Amino acid sequence: MSDKPAKDPSRSRPINGSTFARTARLASLPVGFAGRTTLGLGKRIVGTPANLVLDEVQRRTADQIFSVLGQLKGGAMKFGQAMSIFEAALPEEFIGPYRETLVKLQDSAPPMPPGTVHRVMAEEFGPAWRDRFPTFDDRPAASASIGQVHRATWSGDDDSVPVDVAVKLQYPGAAKALISDLKQISRLARLFGVIAPGLDVKPLVKELQDRVAEELDYSLEAGAQGVFAAEFNGDSDIVVPEPLAHTERALVSTWLESDSSLAQVITSGTQDERDRYGEAYVRFLFAGPRRAGMLHADPHPGNFRIMPDGRLGVVDFGAVARLPEGLPASMGRLLRHAVDGDYDGVLEGLRDEGFLKSKTDLDADTIARYIGPFVEPAQVERFTFSREWMREQTLRVSAPTAEGMGTAMKINLPPQYLLIHRVWIGGIGVLSQLGATAPFRAILEESLPGFADG
Repeated sequence: MSDKPAKDPSRSRPINGSTFARTARLASLPVGFAGRTTLGLGKRIVGTPANLVLDEVQRRTADQIFSVLGQLKGGAMKFGQAMSIFEAALPEEFIGPYRETLVKLQDSAPPMPPGTVHRVMAEEFGPAWRDRFPTFDDRPAASASIGQVHRATWSGDDDSVPVDVAVKLQYPGAAKALISDLKQISRLARLFGVIAPGLDVKPLVKELQDRVAEELDYSLEAGAQGVFAAEFNGDSDIVVPEPLAHTERALVSTWLESDSSLAQVITSGTQDERDRYGEAYVRFLFAGPRRAGMLHADPHPGNFRIMPDGRLGVVDFGAVARLPEGLPASMGRLLRHAVDGDYDGVLEGLRDEGFLKSKTDLDADTIARYIGPFVEPAQVERFTFSREWMREQTLRVSAPTAEGMGTAMKINLPPQYLLIHRVWIGGIGVLSQLGATAPFRAILEESLPGFADG
C-alpha cells in the first residue's frame, strides 16, 4: 500500500500547527499592542495618571505575549523558557499561568506513533535498521521539546554482543517550526521593550537562534556528550552515557539504568539525599566549564538520574554553552564585589559587561538592595536553599518599588550570558526545590574564576 500523507496518522506532527497558523498567532501580537496603546492614550485624555496607564499597557502586553508563546511549541516555547529574567520582573498573575502552560506542554507532548518512529529510523539508519537494533521499544522512554527517547539494543556494524542503548529521535518538522518561530519573534522586539525597557531583545534572539541551530543538530550534541563522557569517565560522583552513533536527527548512547531522577528526590527524598545529590548537581554544573570547556545548559531535574551506585547520571547535552576558557572571570569578580559589600564595583562591572545600558539611571545603593539578598548563599560556609527563600526573593524583586520591579526592568541580559543565566537561575531553583544544604561558597571558590581573587 502506498502512503497517503493526508490521512496517515503516523505522519502526525507533534510540533503544534502549520507554519501559517503559527505565524498568524505570533503576528497577532503587534495588533493587540496597537489596540492597547490607543486605549491607553484615550484614558490619559480623560485624566488617568500616565504611570497607571503604562502599568496597564505593560500588564496587558505581557498577558498576550505569554498567552501566545504558551500556545506554541518549538521556537516560541524555547524563547519563553530562555526569558526567565521575566520571572523576576513580572507579577505572579502573569508568569504563573504562563509557567503552568509550559509545564503542561512539556508533559503532554504527544508521542510519535510507531509508524512515524519506524520511518524516522529508516531515514536515519537505512531500511535495514533493525539489523543494527536487534530490539527496539516503540514506546518512548522519555520525551523532550524537540524529540523523544526509545530504549533499544545496539550491535553496531559488526557481530559484537548487543548493548542496551537510548535512541534519541527528533520530531519530524521540529527544525522548521523552531526556525520559523524565532524569525517571527525577532520582529517583536518592540513589544518586549514595553514590558522590560532595559532588555535588548534582538541580540538575545540572535543568540537563541544560534543555540537552537546547534540543538537541532544531534551531531553537535554527540560531540559535546562525548567530551563530557571522556572527562567524567570514572568520576566518583558523575556518570555520562557514551555516544555510540549519530546522525543529524538521531543519537544512540549507552543506556543509563536508573529508576528515578532529581525530580523524585524533590518529591520524596530524605534530607541526606537532598543534600548529597544537591551538592553533586551544583558541583557538576560548575565543573563542566572547567573540565570540559562547556556548561550543561539544561538544568531540569529530569536530566539528572539517580544511579544504583549512588552517582548522578547526566543526560541531554543538546543545549551547552561553549566556554573553552571556562566561566567568565568577570562573573566571579562581580559576585566577590557583592559579597564584600563593594556595590560601586558591582555597578561598574554590570555596565562593563552590558547588564546595564550606559544611560540607565541606577545607583550603587539601589543595586545593593536589589542584589544583596541573592548574594547570601555565597556569604556563609553552608547555605540551606528553600522554596520559602526563593519565593521571598521572587516577591521582593517583583514588588512595584525602585529596588524591586523598578530595577529589574532596567537590567539587560547580554546574549553571551543567555545560557549561563538560564543555568544559574534554573540551578538555584532546583536547589531550592530540593531544600538542599550545600557548601556553596566553597564550590564558588573552587570553580568560579575570579571569585577567590578577592
